[in-house]
Order: sequence, then C-alpha cells, then structure tokens
Amino acid sequence: MKKNPARVGIGYDVHPLVDDRKLVIGGVEIEFPKGLQGHSDADVLVHAICDALIGAAGEGDIGQWFPDTDEKYRAINSLSLLAEVGVKLTSLGWSIVNIDSTIQAEKPKMAPHTAGMRHNIATTLGIPAASVNIKATGGEGLGFIGRSEGIAAIATALIYQSD
Repeated sequence: MKKNPARVGIGYDVHPLVDDRKLVIGGVEIEFPKGLQGHSDADVLVHAICDALIGAAGEGDIGQWFPDTDEKYRAINSLSLLAEVGVKLTSLGWSIVNIDSTIQAEKPKMAPHTAGMRHNIATTLGIPAASVNIKATGGEGLGFIGRSEGIAAIATALIYQSD
C-alpha cells in the first residue's frame, strides 16, 4: 500500500510594482507603466504555482530551489523555473491533477490575459489547460494591493503518485 498517494500544496508570492520593469504574469507580458520588482522576472503567479507544487511534493520551497542569491536566476523567465519543477516532480513519480490560483491586483485588469497565462502554464508543465485555473481579484482600494503598490498571487495544487 502506498503512503500519501495524493497531496495538496499551497503557494503564495508578492512583489512590489516599480518603474523601469516589464510586467510579466503567468508568462504573459502585460502592457503597463510599471513592472514587478524581483531577482527573476518576478512572475508572482508562476512563483506561487511553483511553491504549491514543491510544497505538495514535500520538497521545500521555491527559495530553496532557486535562491535569489544565485546570479544564474537573475532576470530569468519564471516559466523555465516552473519547467524544472515539473521535471523534478515527474522524476519523483508525481503527476499533477490540477492547479487553482488567484491573482490579486487592482491594476491592470487580468481577465484579458488569463487565457494566455493558462496556456503558458499548462504547456510548460505538459498538462491539459483544463487542469489550470486562474482567477483574479482587486483590492477594493484597500492595502498595498488596492493602492496598486504591488501584486500578489496564491495557488493550490493537487498531485498524485501513480503505481
């Protein structure tokens, strides 16, 4: 009998909006006067999904896998990090059932971009687009999200081990 044939993980990430950076979320470059500050491309959605998958497998967190003190990750496309997470999970015998996520941003509006994000994430992980769900919400003018000072994302992932 297998131990823990299915597991759930949760991931969260947040980055401040700053001048002179591209805004990349879910691997989609979004036209906006500001971008997210970070060591990599600061893709909050992909980082949250990576953490959810890594956590579900019981393999630590994104900071352990891809430390921001390592120059090889400076300005890296976060989809390449997600691809590495997917390959490692597969090598450990895990398969992804589904990912559910929420982007928290007052501006810009995410709805016009979520189909592209979903496609990028599913393609990178080699799973059906139907297995990736992306929602978005604003901050109703409250807190750093509501003041458009930053963007956050939260994700959950369900993985299982097959025979």
